[in-house]
Amino acid sequence: MTHRALIGVGSNIGLAAENCEKAIALVNKSESVNVTAKSSLYESQPVGKTNQAWFVNATIEVFTTLTPEELLQLLLNIEQEFGRTRKEKWGPRIIDLDILDYEGLIMDSKVLILPHPEMTQRRFVLEPLSQIAGETVHPLKQKTILELLKELPKIPIVKKIQTS
Repeated sequence: MTHRALIGVGSNIGLAAENCEKAIALVNKSESVNVTAKSSLYESQPVGKTNQAWFVNATIEVFTTLTPEELLQLLLNIEQEFGRTRKEKWGPRIIDLDILDYEGLIMDSKVLILPHPEMTQRRFVLEPLSQIAGETVHPLKQKTILELLKELPKIPIVKKIQTS
């Protein structure tokens, strides 16, 4: 049985846009995951720790036969392939892959909290997510992604990267 999951992708080290594209390709390469939608790339001001490079962010929709924990492990393995080390909260990162939503599941375990606990306050998540899953209802807030996005302030700035 396949499950729909929404995943956030971000990078602000090196060639950030290329890192995001490469990570999405690696997610799609897994036999148990199929990327079915991908947002545009967005440039966003850093949040929390602001004295660092701007981020490139995107979101993807996948259908997977993996459990939430197995999907998380796949994403962590891909982060490790990039050389990601989780040292500081909100710090610079070569790649960041987060499960935002998994079939509307509400879960709070030692390894995974679903839906992603901070996604509703993050324009850099909701802006790209609204592009591919705007009508998806947040399981705790009972509002669509588009409704949640409208409630957020315009700062920190998130802007679509124009591709040629």
